[in-house]
Amino acid sequence: MAKNGTISSSVIKRLPRYYRFLGELMKNGTERISSRELSQLMKLTASQIRQDLNCFGGFGQQGYGYHVRQLHEEIGKILGVDKKYKTIVIGAGNLGRAIATHINFDTRGCELIGIFDRKEELKGLQVGKLTVTGTDELERFCRRHKPVVAVLCIPKSDTQEIADKLVSLGLRSFWNFSHYDLSIDHENIVVENVHLGDSLLTLTYGTKTVEEQ
Repeated sequence: MAKNGTISSSVIKRLPRYYRFLGELMKNGTERISSRELSQLMKLTASQIRQDLNCFGGFGQQGYGYHVRQLHEEIGKILGVDKKYKTIVIGAGNLGRAIATHINFDTRGCELIGIFDRKEELKGLQVGKLTVTGTDELERFCRRHKPVVAVLCIPKSDTQEIADKLVSLGLRSFWNFSHYDLSIDHENIVVENVHLGDSLLTLTYGTKTVEEQ
């Protein structure tokens, strides 16, 4: 729970990184860590770490630092990893199948319960523990199982239409891998747009910059 009102998006985007680093520290048997030590690992300043965590109450003890397991659990609660939001994947092409198979939804607050595609040749395909269902069954499925999160791995041209349909069926959060910057004219909708091509371009810029030095 936020300590003081709205939390900036930059702080929120750093929380998963804290969670991941603390998880690794737990695996290595580290029981406590100071903000200075954590800053050296994460390449952040100690003051930045303290400011970020103070948004949610602090969690540290002067002269002791942070209890790694406790802080990991608290950040996990803030991120909602204990919620198990029912999740569906729309699009069973290469990307959709890879995400459904290789992302551990259970440890990230989601429970993957369905995968859908409109192509006849993909219907009935086994993807992990799930079977690809036709999008013509989407409305019936949603009314019965009430998912709240959708992972969109569909063509750009289909994204707005399918998103609007899903909102009408009660879905409230979208992990959007299409090339469409999803903007839904509805209240209380959460969208995380993922642009893999943009990320690669950022990498090539960095590579070019290093080579030109």
